[in-house]
Amino acid sequence: MSGIPENPGKVLLPIARATISNAVGRSGAGAAEDSPWLLEQGACFVTLTQHEQLRGCIGTLEAHRSLLLDVKANAQAAAFHDPRFSPLTDAELDHTKIEISLLSAMQPLQFSGAHDALAQMRPGIDGVVFEFGRYRSTFLPQVWEQLPDVAAFMAHLKQKAGLPPDFWAKEVKLSCYTVSKWKEVTDWEVSK
Repeated sequence: MSGIPENPGKVLLPIARATISNAVGRSGAGAAEDSPWLLEQGACFVTLTQHEQLRGCIGTLEAHRSLLLDVKANAQAAAFHDPRFSPLTDAELDHTKIEISLLSAMQPLQFSGAHDALAQMRPGIDGVVFEFGRYRSTFLPQVWEQLPDVAAFMAHLKQKAGLPPDFWAKEVKLSCYTVSKWKEVTDWEVSK
C-alpha cells in the first residue's frame, strides 16, 4: 500500500468503532475516511475483546476490496455475525476493545511432510492458513501467545478446520502471512 501513514491504527480503529457504534444505533459516531490509502485493496481481521477475553473475530485472508470497506465489513461481522457469540449489544460496546490486524500477502509453504511443515513455522511471527479439501482454518500470529508450542498450535488449527488434531495428508496446504496490528486503549482502562 502506498501513502500509508506511520500509524494507520489511528485511522483504522476509529472507523471500526464508528461502524459498530452506528450499527447499534448510536448517532453521531463518525471517523475520517478520506485518506487515499484507504481506497487501496487490503485484507484485515477485526478482533473484539472484553476483559482480555475474545468477543468476536472476523476477517479477510486475501485483499479483494478497498481497505476501508474491508475494515467496515469485518467490524460489523465481528460484532454481529461471529457464530461463536451472540450479537454485540449497545450496553457491551463501552467495555469492548477493538484490535485491527492488517495482513501481508499470503505466502504458500513448500514442505515434504508434517515434520518439515512444523519446522518452518515461526511462532509469534506467522499467521497460518491450513487447507485440506473443503476444510480451511487460520490463526492470526496473536494466537501464538496462547499456543506457543508449534505442535499444539497446528493441532488446534486442524481442530478449528473440523479435523482431528493428529490429521495429516499429503494434500494438506499451508500458507503463512504476517500482520501489522493496532489495539484500542480505552478510557476505562487503568494505565500501567
